[in-house]
Amino acid sequence: MIVRHVPREGAAGYLQPIEAAGYHIDRIDVASPDFADVDLCDPELLIMMGGPMGVYETDVHPWISMQIEKLAARLAADRPTLGVCLGSQMIAAALGAPVYPGGHMELGFAPVSVNRAGAESPLRHIVDVPVLHWHSDTFDLPDNVELLASTGKYAHQAFRRGSNVLALQFHAEMGEDPRFEDWLTHFWADLDVAQQCGIALREDHDLHGPIAVAAGRAMIGEWLAGIDA
Repeated sequence: MIVRHVPREGAAGYLQPIEAAGYHIDRIDVASPDFADVDLCDPELLIMMGGPMGVYETDVHPWISMQIEKLAARLAADRPTLGVCLGSQMIAAALGAPVYPGGHMELGFAPVSVNRAGAESPLRHIVDVPVLHWHSDTFDLPDNVELLASTGKYAHQAFRRGSNVLALQFHAEMGEDPRFEDWLTHFWADLDVAQQCGIALREDHDLHGPIAVAAGRAMIGEWLAGIDA
């Protein structure tokens, strides 16, 4: 099951390895009336994508607390779970770590620094590969997880817990999806905050995007193959 926090942030390039691994993909939007009745422990695989909201904005988005509670039960059962950007922050929160504004916007294509543990994980596929970053929130590292990657601006870019839980702050799924134009249109204020030029970002997307997606697909494919079902 893919949980979408906004329709323009889907699994994108990750769909290919998910389908190749034999998973039937269902989608649920948090805005759907049905979301309140969804048991997040049920799906064989849960994937939570990004969104512009903060995990701490529970007064504006009441579904956040409900999602974290449901997610905590899934993680307690060690069910296979992938979180991307906001999804990674949701995993951190469900594991008891605080999530908060990081103080600056990280936006654009750049590689992450994969540490030794990361180099021995599926993240080995993205070493030295510029991937898309688009966030300004961060989190403390939860207990009993393994940090896999960092950047100069944000130390906690990826972590895992065992074989079944993977959290990625960056967007290695984006680089070929036409919804990237929606990001530029709907999140234009982020470009101003990050002092980024939309034209230059499009050029970077065309240059780095296909390579990033290929690496991201290899990463997710290897992670799925290593799940302890």
